[in-house]
Amino acid sequence: MGLPTETVYGLAADVFQSLAIARIFEAKGRPLTDPLIVHLPEVGWLDRVVRFTSLEQRNLVGSLASAFWPGPLTLILPKHPEVPDLVTAGSETIAVRVTSHPLFQKVLRRLDSPLAAPSANRFGRISPVTAQDVQSELGEVIPLILDGGRCTHGLESTILSVTGDAMEILRPGPITEDDLNQCGHVVRLGGRGGVVNTPGSLPGHYAPKKELVILESDIKEVLPKPNTALLAFREPLPEIASRFAKVIVLSPSGDLREAASNFYAALREFDKSEVDMMVAKPLPEEGIGVAIMDRLRRASYGSKHGTGHQS
Repeated sequence: MGLPTETVYGLAADVFQSLAIARIFEAKGRPLTDPLIVHLPEVGWLDRVVRFTSLEQRNLVGSLASAFWPGPLTLILPKHPEVPDLVTAGSETIAVRVTSHPLFQKVLRRLDSPLAAPSANRFGRISPVTAQDVQSELGEVIPLILDGGRCTHGLESTILSVTGDAMEILRPGPITEDDLNQCGHVVRLGGRGGVVNTPGSLPGHYAPKKELVILESDIKEVLPKPNTALLAFREPLPEIASRFAKVIVLSPSGDLREAASNFYAALREFDKSEVDMMVAKPLPEEGIGVAIMDRLRRASYGSKHGTGHQS
């Protein structure tokens, strides 16, 4: 079942039904080594899927939940033994969050069970932000898509590892490092050097079918190949725009939140266009710009190494 969240659309199944979970992997073409995020309607459901290892950990999660749930923050916590290993790819930790989308909330409460829900797209491809995106990706292989309108944030949730009273960002997202610092010290992405099996952590992900290249030089010095598009944060100068066959602007007003919301739609527009490739101008790596650049780098890598070419 395709369901909207406040981040992107998810492909949902009851977390305790192993056969249904297996169908998620089959529909997406997702490797069984890539764990799923489990969605809850409220923090009171945590004990259904999590087994805390310390009071410090429980207290820190309580602080994070009060500040950011429901919302786009996923926590990596010790899993409850009743959660099937298929959900966590055999890991002893589970990725879990409380969604704020009213339609997803309604489905959760009607079913009275947590739902595992990765993004509702083919593995490695561009994440869906509308029901139409889900239809184009998975309409032939899933029985039901619930249309809850366009997703608000447009980028996947921030993933945070919580061990004792320590926090580490494993995937940047709408909840930024500055946001999280109100609940304690945050270690930067990969700062502790540990290996955590977390959703969406592969170097090639969120990829278009055509090649996407991130500009490493000043755009004024770029002489693009014929039939090349430009992905820009703001509206480029006319003399720069004229060099490209197509220009896609993420935020005419220069707002990073707007750019995040438009990011995946821009990649889909590029894929559907007549152009052969696209070059992207880097965005400011501040606030949610960190998450946008994370997705842009993964999309670029995936476009060159095959993850965006799966059918």
